[in-house]
Amino acid sequence: MLDEFEKYLLQEGKAKNTIKSYMLHVGNYFKWFRDSFGEDPLKLYRQNVLEYKSYLEKIKKENGNTINAKLAALTKFNDFLIYKNIQSESVLSKKDNIKIQMSYASPATITKQDVEVFRQRILQNECNRSYAVVTVLSYAGLRISECLNLKIDDVNLVSKELIVREGKGSKQRIVYINTKIVDAIKEYLKERKKVACEYMFVSNKGNRLDRTVVNKLFNKYSDKITPHTLRHFYCSNALESGFSVHEVANQAGHSNIHTTLLYTNPSKEELKRKTELL
Repeated sequence: MLDEFEKYLLQEGKAKNTIKSYMLHVGNYFKWFRDSFGEDPLKLYRQNVLEYKSYLEKIKKENGNTINAKLAALTKFNDFLIYKNIQSESVLSKKDNIKIQMSYASPATITKQDVEVFRQRILQNECNRSYAVVTVLSYAGLRISECLNLKIDDVNLVSKELIVREGKGSKQRIVYINTKIVDAIKEYLKERKKVACEYMFVSNKGNRLDRTVVNKLFNKYSDKITPHTLRHFYCSNALESGFSVHEVANQAGHSNIHTTLLYTNPSKEELKRKTELL
């Protein structure tokens, strides 16, 4: 069953490290189940999962973040079981996670130099479409789904604006873009396939570009930069460049201002440096 689960994750376009993590965590659950009941689980029962959670918490003494990562893997395994019609119900929800105090440090983990080195690698080794996608993610702060759902008519290179029509919560917003994005898209449009597809970024077959292609691109050129870390970078970089918290929240499409406020915090490295001064 675990082999089929791995194939399912691959079909979903999950990143290599994500698949490795999910397989490890679900494999550990299988081992615990075998040790406890003498056989492999045929499906997930809520009672068993809660017993496993208690085992991790009380016996293994694991921290909340680790336990939540393992529960997330089991939630994805639950989705797989439903997909395979092995079971019909979800036995876990986010309410089952261990409550953790919000980290004080900024979630941004990459620097501007990291981003520029990454973009240059793409420019030198990949097509202009890939470079344009990465540049939009880096300097417009779009979610990967928002970027790939952009249509040609949604992007105005003259006014330097783009419209996100299918943002989180079905909210629409206008995002202002810089010259880096404008130039990258212009170069891409020169070689874009002459197809009827209305989406900005199209595949080699003339359809909307799939996120699995983008994930493979990121995995090929970086072991720490993902579409989501570029979104973190955008928010942090925008604040450092003089944007107000409300401006960043509006541009990034944050529904809660407290999400944006996280990026006003110093990095973990800066906090550690200050600690040494005590």
